[in-house]
Amino acid sequence: MEKPAPGHPLPSPHTPSAPDTVFTADFTSARQWVTGRSWAYPDGGPVNPGDDKLDHLVSDASYSRSGVFKATRRPDGDWDTGLLTTEGSEEAFMVRCGDVLEARVRLPREVGAWPAIWTWRDGDQEIDVFEYHPDHPDLLEFGNHVRGTGGYFRDDAIGPGAWVHLRTEFGARSVVWSVNGTRAFADGRGVGRDWHACLIVNLSVSAGRYHPAPAAGTTEMTFEVSGLVVRRPR
Repeated sequence: MEKPAPGHPLPSPHTPSAPDTVFTADFTSARQWVTGRSWAYPDGGPVNPGDDKLDHLVSDASYSRSGVFKATRRPDGDWDTGLLTTEGSEEAFMVRCGDVLEARVRLPREVGAWPAIWTWRDGDQEIDVFEYHPDHPDLLEFGNHVRGTGGYFRDDAIGPGAWVHLRTEFGARSVVWSVNGTRAFADGRGVGRDWHACLIVNLSVSAGRYHPAPAAGTTEMTFEVSGLVVRRPR
């Protein structure tokens, strides 16, 4: 049997292969993302008041296509908001069981802002990579609505205007969330082996039932997403 050359050992059959990058977000791409509508909103949008939101989804590229998701106050007191989804896009990308999503986000400063990265398909299949409300400045929220569980994570590095690194493993038996390299929460429930769902990135605005609505003097708010990738085990 031929010996391996020095520095180049033969691979072990038990060594797992590195995951493949199956999705790298390009928010400017019309093939990847649809803007301003989602079936996670009643009739595809643009409003969703039953979920305590003041949103009016808009297709204006300046509200989402740069990776800076924006919301602006309307004359009627509601808000025009930015949303992107892979649902209905040409590529129609879906996250699947076993995938790992990573992204960096810059959290909004304004009370009433409600940013999120999440999943959706056929009226359900929602996993919240994160949600944030500046009235709880040091806290991120995670949710597995497929199996009815979720958790919270507090840290001094979390705060209005802060950049945060997120990592979510969509495991069959446990969804695991990490923040800035620290394991934040594992739900022990998972998504099941056949789970798959579209991605949504958006900035909503709270209506005041669960979190305060924006102050009267607030007219615009933003949050930013950078480096969003999905990797899949081989």
